[in-house]
Amino acid sequence: MKRFLIPFLLAGSISVTHATNVIFIHPDGAGVAHWQAARFLKAGPDGVLNWDRLPEIAIYRGHMKNNLTATSNGGATIHAYGVKVTENAFGSDGVSANPPVSSGGKAESLMMEAAKAGYRVGVINSGSIIEPGTACFLSSVKARKEFENITSQVLESGADVILSGGEEWMLPKEQKGFHGAPGKRTDGRNLIEEAKKKGYMVVFDKDQLAAVSKDTKKLLGVFAASHTFNDQTEEFLAAVNKPSYQTQAPSLAQMTSKALELFLGDPFFLVVEEEGTDNFGNYNNAQGTMDALLRADEAFGVALDFVEKHPDTFLITASDSEAGGMDVIGIDPDSKEQLALVKNARDRNGAPYDNVKGEPFLSAPDKEGVRHPFVVTWNTSGDSSGGIVIRAAGHGAEKVKGTMDNTDVYRLMREAMFAPTP
Repeated sequence: MKRFLIPFLLAGSISVTHATNVIFIHPDGAGVAHWQAARFLKAGPDGVLNWDRLPEIAIYRGHMKNNLTATSNGGATIHAYGVKVTENAFGSDGVSANPPVSSGGKAESLMMEAAKAGYRVGVINSGSIIEPGTACFLSSVKARKEFENITSQVLESGADVILSGGEEWMLPKEQKGFHGAPGKRTDGRNLIEEAKKKGYMVVFDKDQLAAVSKDTKKLLGVFAASHTFNDQTEEFLAAVNKPSYQTQAPSLAQMTSKALELFLGDPFFLVVEEEGTDNFGNYNNAQGTMDALLRADEAFGVALDFVEKHPDTFLITASDSEAGGMDVIGIDPDSKEQLALVKNARDRNGAPYDNVKGEPFLSAPDKEGVRHPFVVTWNTSGDSSGGIVIRAAGHGAEKVKGTMDNTDVYRLMREAMFAPTP
């Protein structure tokens, strides 16, 4: 990729003299044990995921200002601003609706700063538009439950690409949307029609997304009434005959591929979140979590292929906590003694595992061609601090090493886009 010059000075000590693309992929709630499970299932114990292809790695310290375990909104705010905040912060200082002053000296998120500096910017989420992993980069509110305000701020941000679910928060109350559910806004606004008037092309399913021209400048994808997945327990989804992910919606990889196609040739900052890894984990839904992890891994493949072709791109990933405290235990299905040690295990149908009628997961073949049974265990229905890592590839990735704080995610992305003044 060619290097761009952005010939002006930002306030503070940053001189914008170059433009490195930045892609931040946030598989929410996914820790090392999650990726171990996904590797077993997809590639086998000797295999390699796309996630494994990121060459640089560091241990992630994810504590917040007032809690050792991060909330999704607090963690996202730290990633967007580079400063410690309290657990209730949502793109804000945690006390008011005002944004915190970032570690870069700005009262605005890194994405808003990048947009002002001439970068094209975008957010992608497999969940609703209100999810903090992306929304905290484009909105600042006092409380996470301010869904109408979050949605309006994201859509008024001017971001070039916005792809997610959340149609219900874009439409007036009781007005039916493309996906059949009524809107929930109490202010009477139709934000989809407002977006069209601002020049956004609006698409609603994977076929419409695939047909979007690469010359499109502003794109809004609205792929579900709420999330693009059905976040419930395995037992519930089986009872109502619903899949983990809705069939009309594009995958995270398809959304990421389209955004990169639209951004090609321009400096850009793209934040991508797989929300299903968190939500399914909080429901202790092992199969749903596996589905979400593999979708996230496909997105990593898209991003890594882009980095290989455009090495002046910094790809970074981190979660902020572990959903459900998920872990994996390899088992001998005939061992009653071993079964007694896996009290919280669930089989691949979501039922408590037992060696009479339980069906364990089976790994993909190892290098000897053997498939191994395993079960998934859960420690909580909430989030834990867990084993989180930062991984990176591309331009500047060598800075990711050792043990790093959650604020370093912001710092590394900012350094990639804005070269420090000598």
